[in-house]
Amino acid sequence: MPFAFSEHGVTMLSSVLRSDVAVSVGIKIVQEFVSLRHFFADNALLFQRLDRIELKQIEADEKFNQIFRQLEAPKPNKAVIFFKGEMWDATSCIEEIISKAEKSIILIDSYVDKGTLDMLARKKAGVEVSINTFRKSCTLTPKEISAFSEQYGPLDLRYTEEFHDRFLILDNKTLYHIGASIKDAGKKAFEISENTDTKQLEQILLRL
Repeated sequence: MPFAFSEHGVTMLSSVLRSDVAVSVGIKIVQEFVSLRHFFADNALLFQRLDRIELKQIEADEKFNQIFRQLEAPKPNKAVIFFKGEMWDATSCIEEIISKAEKSIILIDSYVDKGTLDMLARKKAGVEVSINTFRKSCTLTPKEISAFSEQYGPLDLRYTEEFHDRFLILDNKTLYHIGASIKDAGKKAFEISENTDTKQLEQILLRL
């Protein structure tokens, strides 16, 4: 480690070293210490302001960090439950969700039929539709698919055994979990919830 002298140490040293060079250097060093004291004294208010600015900056950084943490944290799911017999309300809710899509709709539903297409017909014009379902439980006929595609745009029908639950994905960015096949909405109690976990959405899209 280097050695350093304080102002008092230089004064003490000058009493031991009495050569002209030592005295001259000692005087210059003491003058520098005096200049530093004057500098800090003359700018004390400025340093106080800098301290306050630094403190405010630290407080602001902490507030920003809190905001970023809140933005990054998964938001609570928005859910609504429909009970047996509430078919009109349940159907209206699903159709309202479908109508929010701007570019694409992906439906994952084990059981689909013409009623499913009736609800998907509530989409906006130009919105692409993809249905992922079980082959053995799909009752859609080629004629129904052709009629829907002719009026509402191409319908992409795919078969998968990967999923048990029902999901509705809008524009590849908004995920809804649906507790029943949409064709059976309101026949028994079920829940519709918006899942805001982007990682789970990515996993579902990856499996598709």
